[in-house]
Amino acid sequence: MRNNSCTLIALLLAFILSSACQQVTKEQIAAESKKANEFFDRVFDEGVDRSPQTQTQLGIKKDYDKWDDRSDENAQKEMEILQDELENLRRDINYDWLDAQTKISYDLFVYQAERDIQNFKYRFHNYPVNQMFGLQSQVPAFLINMHRITSLSDAQAYIARLQKVDELFEQSLAELSIREEKGIIPPTFVFAHVLRDARNILNDTSIIDDFKSKIEKVEEIDRKTLMNLVLEAEKAIRDSVVPAYENLIAYVTELEKKSTPDAGVWKFPDGEAFYNARLERITTTKLSAEEIHSIGLSEVERIHDEMRSIMKQVAFEGSLQDFFEFMRNDQQFYYASDQAGREKYLVEAVALIDTMKAKLDGLFITKPKAEIFVKRVEEFREKSAGKAFYQQPAPDGSRPGTYYANLYDMTEMPTYQMEALAYHEGIPGHHMQIAIAQELEALPKFRKFGRFTGYTEGWGLYSEYVPKEIGLYSDPYSDFGRLAMELWRACRLVVDTGIHYKKWTREQGIDYYVSNTPNAKGDGVKMVERHIIMAGQATAYKIGMLKILELRDMAKRELGEDFDLRQFHDVVLTNGPVPLSVLESLVTEWIANARS
Repeated sequence: MRNNSCTLIALLLAFILSSACQQVTKEQIAAESKKANEFFDRVFDEGVDRSPQTQTQLGIKKDYDKWDDRSDENAQKEMEILQDELENLRRDINYDWLDAQTKISYDLFVYQAERDIQNFKYRFHNYPVNQMFGLQSQVPAFLINMHRITSLSDAQAYIARLQKVDELFEQSLAELSIREEKGIIPPTFVFAHVLRDARNILNDTSIIDDFKSKIEKVEEIDRKTLMNLVLEAEKAIRDSVVPAYENLIAYVTELEKKSTPDAGVWKFPDGEAFYNARLERITTTKLSAEEIHSIGLSEVERIHDEMRSIMKQVAFEGSLQDFFEFMRNDQQFYYASDQAGREKYLVEAVALIDTMKAKLDGLFITKPKAEIFVKRVEEFREKSAGKAFYQQPAPDGSRPGTYYANLYDMTEMPTYQMEALAYHEGIPGHHMQIAIAQELEALPKFRKFGRFTGYTEGWGLYSEYVPKEIGLYSDPYSDFGRLAMELWRACRLVVDTGIHYKKWTREQGIDYYVSNTPNAKGDGVKMVERHIIMAGQATAYKIGMLKILELRDMAKRELGEDFDLRQFHDVVLTNGPVPLSVLESLVTEWIANARS
């Protein structure tokens, strides 16, 4: 018994001594955290160094004359690099020695890497040529909106990119061929959009007009040099751009013959598993397709009830469907479909954003330095592009954030939705969220420039709601517009899962939007076609918004009179994009600290 006691005491002493030896000092934590953040930034910088187009987006003019390598060989090489990076992180960094913020960075790096690795087998489960962001529209959009020209060398790099468009398209056609062999072919409706857009580029002068406009503003380029540059650019378009588009048109025309109307990804190899993985990645939750569908149906019903209250407020007599018809067709809600009407829309959108800017101090502690610009979607892509979207600013301040409004069909841009749309894409929505993230100095770059769709789009939709709480949407029709926008996102939950999980047809999806929202049928058509080529993406908005509101309500209950909305927003925005589960942890920690 005595020997056993001695042994026990010895083991206890050894454990105490061991524990004492393992106490981590502040210096060790600082050093290990610095080492980890240097690793994260090195990995990010090396990734940017391998992507000329990302360099341009970030305002870096290193490989300004090149396009990204879109080949599958390069995709496999990138995956091998990622696997090595993950292994190196786990081997070289002691997680227990990291500070709290760096532990979050470590967890996020692992989270993203593991999912990229797990989902690599699905890399062909998409449509790289499509009506929304297909290659045929990406090339001119990138040159026009991203490739700045402030010197002669920038102009020469622009021409070099034009000269390499045929090589870029060759890679993309090879990738389309692989998908064709696997039976991953876009539904029939996609082809008309793609062929129209491609032919528009062949008959359009947007690229050369953009090039001329940019070089004319560069002081170092004299008249003779300018004329020679234009001739070189025109030659590059004839010799590279035109043949590239002609080859794309020829291939897509033949591919269309193999297409079917089938809309959902259930038709893909392992389609059900792919869609489940997409939902998890997009929403950053474990919600099933069935659960998301049910949430959508419930939200649609709730919002319909709120809309009926507005009907009473404006003394409208009739059913909700009658009110929808009124809102769709009454001309008081639409600007004219001419240049003056479109200009009026843009001016009003700027005014709405400026009004919101003046109220930010009451809602936010941290505000972005980057400016925001409102722009009409370019004519060469407006017929296929979405209703509105946001383009992030360049980190160096050389390019502002941009809110794009699609004014192709003014019947799809009612004035009663203007307010919510401006708040979502501009302020306090994506501009504040994305610009603030890019400007955070304490975070590694992969967190500043990363994206988690549930968080990003959840914030955008939440940003439509917050102005209501400070007295905006004073016009009841504008408040109806806010509800209409939220209703649209609720319907997305129903229709996305309907198409990809319940095997709805394209027509069933369109009918659901027309029956349940006040939007024009054209809106419904575009939305359903977006669901089809971006499976799961549209579920992010409502799921993300609901989580942010849930966390805000929790904080209000826990903190009572000590709850500060400005501080809550700071927690949400100053940690960069995160999965919704991580956001919940951050808010929970903030509540605990506020109560202590």
